[in-house]
Amino acid sequence: MDILDDILSTLNLKGALYFRTDFSGAWATTVPDLPGAARFHLVVEGTCHVTFRSGASVTLQAGDLVLIPGGREHIIADKAGRAAPPLETVLTEVGYDGSGVLAINNGSDGASTKMVCGHYSFRDGADHALLRSLPDFLVTSAADRARAPLLDETLRLIVRRIFTPAPGSTAAVKRLSESVFVELLRIGAEQDPTMGSVMAAVQDKQIGKALLAMHEQPESPWTVESLAAEVGMSRSRFADRFRILLGQSPMAYLSEWRLQKALSLLDDSRQSVSQVAVQSGYQSPAAFTRAFAAKFGASPTEYRRHFA
Repeated sequence: MDILDDILSTLNLKGALYFRTDFSGAWATTVPDLPGAARFHLVVEGTCHVTFRSGASVTLQAGDLVLIPGGREHIIADKAGRAAPPLETVLTEVGYDGSGVLAINNGSDGASTKMVCGHYSFRDGADHALLRSLPDFLVTSAADRARAPLLDETLRLIVRRIFTPAPGSTAAVKRLSESVFVELLRIGAEQDPTMGSVMAAVQDKQIGKALLAMHEQPESPWTVESLAAEVGMSRSRFADRFRILLGQSPMAYLSEWRLQKALSLLDDSRQSVSQVAVQSGYQSPAAFTRAFAAKFGASPTEYRRHFA
């Protein structure tokens, strides 16, 4: 099993394209919050200045990409300080119907800014140490891409697909963008210590082996002692190293993961609540219901009825 693949599959990672742009002249817009998602902007041509609610800002050049976890509100503009109407207002004013290029031309013959903009979504209720480790924003520069050939090739293919429309282009871009997310995690791990720690846990010879055991067999009656024995460590050394890398205890991780697997099974399978409880590692449906309701605010039956 690939642990990272299991995490992202269980959390139901999906890529979505929402527009490609051709902006010229003076332009700016406020991109609203999109809770539970991670937005991205890939600059194909020109320059884009991004300002965050925190006051932080970054200027992107051609080839640069910014990932904004948590779907946090931000402003994109040709330069800082512009009045930035809401994105919905801009879309209405230019009559954008969701297809083709979102074009804004304010009468300038200057260089235009072309971008591919989209977002990644996750299952409602998705939660994991990896998602919590993501920074407020993550910039991948053209120089970073040069050191990551697979990412660079995938981004180039996305640009070719989206700016040369053909049957299936949108579907192809969505699938390709999901592989980009994985590569962005690798680059982010090099830039951000918290993210790097979580990614290091996945690759660690012993902690990674413990994670693999929990992911392959969440239904097993794991304890800190049995996991430590599984990877050839003392109980205290194992528990300490696990907490250092992942920011939580092994049992807290396992409890969270069992609930994420249960959420996935309730959404994607026809198994009964009792069967989901067993596969998720709970000794009884009652114990499962209590834990599920405490985490998600609804019983498994209520969740399936209203949300799945």
